[in-house]
Amino acid sequence: MIITRKALPRRTFLRGIGAAIGLPFLDAMTPALSAATKSPLRAAWFYVPNGVDMRHWTPENDGPLGKLPRMLEPFEPVKKDILLLSNLTANWGRPLLVGAGDHGRAAAAYMTGVEVYRTAGADLKLTTSADQIAAKAIGGNTKLPSLEVGLEEARQSGNCDNGYSCAYTYNLSWKTESQPLPPISDPRGLFERLFGSDIAESPADHLRRLAMRRSILDQVGDDTRRLQSNVGAVDRRKLDEYLTSVREIEQQVQRAEKEGLTIDPGIEKPFGVPPEFNDYFGLMTDMMLIAFKADLTRIATFMMGREGSTRSYREIGISDGHHPLTHHMGNREMLEKVANINCYHARLFAAFLQKLKETKEGDSNLLDQSIIVYGSGLSDGNVHTHDQLPTLLAGRAGKRIDTGRHITYQRETPVANLFATMLEYLDVHPKHVGDSTGRLAGLSLS
Repeated sequence: MIITRKALPRRTFLRGIGAAIGLPFLDAMTPALSAATKSPLRAAWFYVPNGVDMRHWTPENDGPLGKLPRMLEPFEPVKKDILLLSNLTANWGRPLLVGAGDHGRAAAAYMTGVEVYRTAGADLKLTTSADQIAAKAIGGNTKLPSLEVGLEEARQSGNCDNGYSCAYTYNLSWKTESQPLPPISDPRGLFERLFGSDIAESPADHLRRLAMRRSILDQVGDDTRRLQSNVGAVDRRKLDEYLTSVREIEQQVQRAEKEGLTIDPGIEKPFGVPPEFNDYFGLMTDMMLIAFKADLTRIATFMMGREGSTRSYREIGISDGHHPLTHHMGNREMLEKVANINCYHARLFAAFLQKLKETKEGDSNLLDQSIIVYGSGLSDGNVHTHDQLPTLLAGRAGKRIDTGRHITYQRETPVANLFATMLEYLDVHPKHVGDSTGRLAGLSLS
């Protein structure tokens, strides 16, 4: 990379052997960015397994958000940056036919919609998921067309006894009806996908780098020093802060491998996962934030757990499995534990939104330049209902969405209408997304 005192292109990378680190928005990129249309928008889908306790989710009234229900209280600091959307439905998740099961349908069809069911007793006919429609249209603008992330539960895979059911319960992204894009759950694997070996790296270089375990930042040191000598003081500070955050993530990954749970998933390379869910979630979302900040990708999905997840949350005093607890049959103690799990997930996601909001990009921030769904393909996990889904939309899509409100739509409005609307903000214009019937009204400022 040859760097002069001219304006830096937005797609500038620091490069080393098998490493390519994208840069955040710098002042030196302003002329280059001004020549383009707008700062890029990012879209992400966060999926929560097993539904939520809707009694603690839905605001009492439409309009500006006032006092938030128990489950939404963690969003108070970003209340003006979110929308609560009620009455959206996943009609294709309902048990019209047997096949993948309620949990499989809920996850696999969440972002695809099901246009056609096969004959009774067979499986769903999926279509391309919303994120992959976007990735096909705009993914060529970034290093990674899309990023699929998940919090794998290798120790608790009783609900996933074969690869076929795993594909349904643990995949949001589908290129075609038979081609899921499995999420990355290994912190090291995600780190190296973002910053490690690229396509140009030879197998020998890749093996040598892994053997040496050199820091990725050390490998791009020469490029870093050249860049720092050719930008202003403000950009040097921004670059130092950014690279420091990358270094901290790298160190977290290393600690997870040394001190975390060592899990052998039955593949060639075992991986380390932080033992507590909040640390695991924080590490993986920190890397997602870096990916957005450096414009490595603009499209992402995040599975907070496998549908039918039996994960326990001992760090908040819950040793029971999540999925069994959702079949509470009205038991108050079980209901309270479910609500506590739901609140725990919400706190973690709200903290991620706050980090996005605090990450400046030009005269805006990453949250304003994003549009992010937090929701599930189930509402009531006890009886497996697929209507009136918990749906939160965060970010302003480049300050075009009027946030800070609760909107109730007509019953049976497809949640795919929301996804189709999101793609419109990304300047992607499919005829439909799954079973979408139109665009959602009332989101835009205009």
